Amino acid sequence: MPTFKHAALYTDYYELTMAQGYLLAGIKDYQASFDYFFRSNPFEGGFVVFAGLSDLLPILRDLHFEEEDLAYLHDQGFRDDFLGYLRDFRFRGEILAPFEGEIVFPSEPVMRVRGNIIETQIIETILLNIVNFESLIATKAARMRLMAGDRLFIDFGLRRSQGWGGIQASKAAVIGGADSTSNVFSSFNYDLKPSGTQAHSWIQSFDDEITAFRKYAEFYPDACVLLADTYNTLNSGVPNAITVAKELEGKGYHMLGIRLDSGDLAYLSRKARKMLDDAGLHYVKIAVSNQLDEHLIKSLIDQDAPIDIFGVGTRLVTGHDSPALDGVYKMNSINNQPKLKISENITKVNLPGLKKIYRYLQNDGSFYADGICMDDQDSITSIHHPFYPKKHTSVESYEHEELLQEVMNDGVITTRLTGPAESAEYVQKRLGQLQKEHLRFENPHYYKVGLSKKLLDLRNRLLNGN
Repeated sequence: MPTFKHAALYTDYYELTMAQGYLLAGIKDYQASFDYFFRSNPFEGGFVVFAGLSDLLPILRDLHFEEEDLAYLHDQGFRDDFLGYLRDFRFRGEILAPFEGEIVFPSEPVMRVRGNIIETQIIETILLNIVNFESLIATKAARMRLMAGDRLFIDFGLRRSQGWGGIQASKAAVIGGADSTSNVFSSFNYDLKPSGTQAHSWIQSFDDEITAFRKYAEFYPDACVLLADTYNTLNSGVPNAITVAKELEGKGYHMLGIRLDSGDLAYLSRKARKMLDDAGLHYVKIAVSNQLDEHLIKSLIDQDAPIDIFGVGTRLVTGHDSPALDGVYKMNSINNQPKLKISENITKVNLPGLKKIYRYLQNDGSFYADGICMDDQDSITSIHHPFYPKKHTSVESYEHEELLQEVMNDGVITTRLTGPAESAEYVQKRLGQLQKEHLRFENPHYYKVGLSKKLLDLRNRLLNGN
């Protein structure tokens, strides 16, 4: 994410009223720990792609209050002693998190934040804003990549995204599996591959379609993709594209493709493919766009539609079907005393104390289960269902890896931040370790996430008031 001024005001008002209250109550130096986690997978899916870390950490490293910020807060009624505290404010806490692109699951403490009560409180909103959104879009993109297979998949969503969120959306889309993006701003800032051709307005700007095609081919002979559906796809668009492709061949060039943006994409792509092949243009690719998502991509592939490139916009960058990831940020301890947020609904009771996550692997390297245990537990033999503790699974014979690693200490980034391309490779590697029943779209199999007996007992004691 590009750096910006006034980042410390990128927060909810109550974070600041609580922070001032901590100062006035004399507990500003209390040490607190918070967990970031989510309660359900979006899109009725079986997993989430963790994203946003590479944007969040630089913002936290540089987080401070400008004089303009303090003047504004003064006008809102905040006290001078609190504003004096904020004048020297920097985030000096510790953060543990997985690698960006890790596959994570509900109820897991995906991030752990420790520091004084004020700094850990102030960063809540910006952490949730960035990680929830980027993880949502990366997950949506990963689902589309699963369906597209080795076909090209391009993000076209900037014009339909929610304001500046489109900048992060394009980055997250590439992390999840998009090959490139139409978003030039994100391409510049995140070193992404920009991609695009022309709109219907280009075709309409000339006296006729063939002239529009010829002019585009003249200016971009090495990257010529022609939009074939402005007037009549099969009667003019594709025939005119074939004419221009043959003219390019005569000049020593190969036209890259045609794009279909309306109509029955399965039917039109089959007809267009036959017309292109009959003309000897087997190398010309067919790209499609228009309200695509993973379900429509799957439908087109199931119909054997000869499509090479999917351009996906609205339903990618808006997280269509699940417009928000329900990630939350809950205190788990203060001054080394475990804390619990109690609810009548057991699924909303958080996990107390400092914790870590072990991922257990089968002999073939695939994921078997994740175990959440106390920070001082080096190994556990079984994991218990978070809400039905009589259900438990042995993990004694499985190799394991620890998911949470230190990424920030004393406000200093202590990990190497990966770019979207590297994170995208990691996503595909980890999805390859997730068993297929967790990847399906309809009724995906529940991935086992369990608690150690020690953690379960701690939660139960606190629930019972002990």
